[in-house]
Amino acid sequence: MKAIVLREFGGPEVLQIHEIPVPDCGPDDIVIRVHAAGLNRADLLERQGLYPPPDPQPDFQIPGLECAGVVSRVGRRVLRFREGDRVMALVTGGAYAEYVACPADNAWPIPENITDAEAAGIPEAFITAYDALFDKAQLHLGQRVLIHAGAGGVGSAAIQLARLAGLQVATTVGSPEKVQSVLSFGAEKAINYHDQDFVQEVLNWSSKQGIDAVLDFVGKNYFERNLDVLKVNGVLVIIGTLSGNASHVNLGDILKRRLTICGTALRSRPAYDKMHLIQEFQERTAGFFAKGRLRAIVDKTFPLEQAAQAHRYMATNQNVGKIILTVVGH
Repeated sequence: MKAIVLREFGGPEVLQIHEIPVPDCGPDDIVIRVHAAGLNRADLLERQGLYPPPDPQPDFQIPGLECAGVVSRVGRRVLRFREGDRVMALVTGGAYAEYVACPADNAWPIPENITDAEAAGIPEAFITAYDALFDKAQLHLGQRVLIHAGAGGVGSAAIQLARLAGLQVATTVGSPEKVQSVLSFGAEKAINYHDQDFVQEVLNWSSKQGIDAVLDFVGKNYFERNLDVLKVNGVLVIIGTLSGNASHVNLGDILKRRLTICGTALRSRPAYDKMHLIQEFQERTAGFFAKGRLRAIVDKTFPLEQAAQAHRYMATNQNVGKIILTVVGH
């Protein structure tokens, strides 16, 4: 099969197509003929050697944490799927390929009204957002949340999930065009961080009361400012650290306001934990995707052979929603 195999780390030019064997199918696994794979910021880090796959190490290091396609093989203990079923899946790697194997519990059916490209943008982005909002931050009807990078894949998913749950949503973006986009996704307040101070804007939005939670991808440069907008018992959920990992923190302020700081990552989780989260997400959201009330926002698609161009495009921060790789000739 054709696959993007990382035989060295570096810039986008290391994303080269190689011919390798189709993965084996374990007794509890399915093998998916990949029609589309979603790009994530983690893929850029993995390409640079900064985000290795979890143990056991694969025979071939292939990026890609989410995909959509058709079941081509079914493990002998798998009862949920048959060959030919359309599925989307959350994988620990390997989606930049014509075939990927994964535990059957990490896949679920694609509603008829959803394209392969849209489905490929759901698993990593939406489950990360779901986990951050409802497991880590424990948010509920009427509460306020600030979602940074609202025009990105996870951000656009989080805005939709939050509004569907009756939350009040503010978000930060980097252009006037993205302001309009995130408002259309359901954000109540959109802040252009190039010409507005998000701390002041959020405090004004909350009538100086502060908000219940922040979902952050930036890390170091936003850490203290994120704490400044939280109310008593507020929660900061760290999803990414694009500006760096180390930051100063005022422990006294955290104690005084009883703040919670936590992180979330899917790839490194134990299989049982990931399976439980996937099943809960599917049960609670499948009907909304089927009815079009939730959807992956697809910004642009690239063929698998142009994975390097797709990475370069993601690095420019121009995208609104997901960037998708399509497998030619499916």
